Amino acid sequence: MTYGSTFPVWRAAAGDHWHAYTHHAFVEGLRDGTLPRESFLHYLVQDYLYLVHFARAWALAMTKAETLEEMRHCAATTQALIDDELRLHTRICAEAGISESTLQSAEERPATLAYTRYVLDAGHAGGFLDLMAALAPCVMGYGEIGARLLASDPAPDYADWIETYGGGDYQVLCSRVGTLIDEAVRLRLGEGAEASPSWPRLCQRFTTATRLEVGFWDMGLDP
Repeated sequence: MTYGSTFPVWRAAAGDHWHAYTHHAFVEGLRDGTLPRESFLHYLVQDYLYLVHFARAWALAMTKAETLEEMRHCAATTQALIDDELRLHTRICAEAGISESTLQSAEERPATLAYTRYVLDAGHAGGFLDLMAALAPCVMGYGEIGARLLASDPAPDYADWIETYGGGDYQVLCSRVGTLIDEAVRLRLGEGAEASPSWPRLCQRFTTATRLEVGFWDMGLDP
């Protein structure tokens, strides 16, 4: 999956961290159905808390935007997170007897705290591109993982999760975010963006967020 022209460059800059994220044992357990249900539900509870902050980060991006089109993209992504992803988590957890009030009152694990606060800090301390670089691993990484698992004839145990992130609606979202990032890079850095003094910082933002994604999967395996 390319999702534009900037994302593949950032992904390459993350090196082995990207493979560790997208081919983590947690992910492979989703694919072949060997992931313990307890681990999956533990992850969903923490990911519910993460997505609340993630939606806030996308809302923050609206205040960093320089064009109405950027604002529209950020608003649409915020809405998709609240209306689609959080509902998926709520529904699956409800089927397992975990109420939404229990989700909302759950205690954040250290991995959740580290990741969510890093993303929000990137937005508060940096500019629009800093925030995009910190957000992109989650958005595109789940798209890449979902598409790969969906194409691999996965076990049915976690079909809802795989179909959500590998399905057409989410893939369109990833492509739109890729376009948003590409246009934001052109607007702020112009042609030859990789020669910009800020480029190494953006690559590092992306890589750090990728490392935190690995930590999030690790946490999922440790209920």
